[in-house]
Amino acid sequence: MTDSDSLQPNDPTDRYTLRSVSRALRLLDLLGEAGGTGFTVTELSAQLGASKSATFALLRTLVAQSYVSEVQPGPRYRLGRAVIRLADSLNEGLGLMDVCRPVMHELTARTGWTTRLAVADEGHPVFIDRVDGPGTIRFTTQLGRREFPHHSAAGKALLSTLSAEQVARIAAENGLPERTRHTITDVSTLMNDLSMSRERGYAIDDEEDDEGVYCVGAAFLGRDGSPLGSISITGLKRDITTWRARELGELVREHADKISNGFGGPSWQEYLLTNPPANH
Repeated sequence: MTDSDSLQPNDPTDRYTLRSVSRALRLLDLLGEAGGTGFTVTELSAQLGASKSATFALLRTLVAQSYVSEVQPGPRYRLGRAVIRLADSLNEGLGLMDVCRPVMHELTARTGWTTRLAVADEGHPVFIDRVDGPGTIRFTTQLGRREFPHHSAAGKALLSTLSAEQVARIAAENGLPERTRHTITDVSTLMNDLSMSRERGYAIDDEEDDEGVYCVGAAFLGRDGSPLGSISITGLKRDITTWRARELGELVREHADKISNGFGGPSWQEYLLTNPPANH
């Protein structure tokens, strides 16, 4: 047993506290406080009061189990999707469901479409909840799985908050695999699509993920303006007119802003004032 794994109580009255576990939990707390920006090994080491080698070992262990994610350039570290799964199992992780669920039900009631909720994981959507629309048609969603961002409205809504360099890097790392004959599979077309999505405040999946299925999604923002996730609606493509598509898009944007407000974040229009298109 190494020194870092030995019984080393933080409090002399607590004989059974493992220092390595306490440090790992403290590390997760620090990453939670950092939000989307994360920390470097050096920064975490200083805050933990541990050596860089010990801090790095903790990080690699947590990365391997998806509790921490590594982000380039840097690298920098932030919370991973395993934390999301734990939060979702409580059905009220950090108040997420308390804020989002009522808005999702309202959006489904107003549109008659299925509403889905995704959280952001390095520009990728991880769907964690769904409210089905009325009727017999059900749009299945595998919850808790990280998905490609380029062929869904929820994913493209998240990509629209990133810089062109960040989008290009995600595309280079993951590719743009084709789901249907309508899927965007080249970076230039994707950039143009994201530019339009950013300008209007919502993204569209026009049979790009599934034939005959139409989706609209919009990102919601945290207190610091960073994207926390996205909300989207899904329905059949039939009978979608131009005016109806615009109406649905504005409704989704309106409800995403309600979620942003619930977290103390800015509306999309407020966000654009401090994040002009030239930087994206």
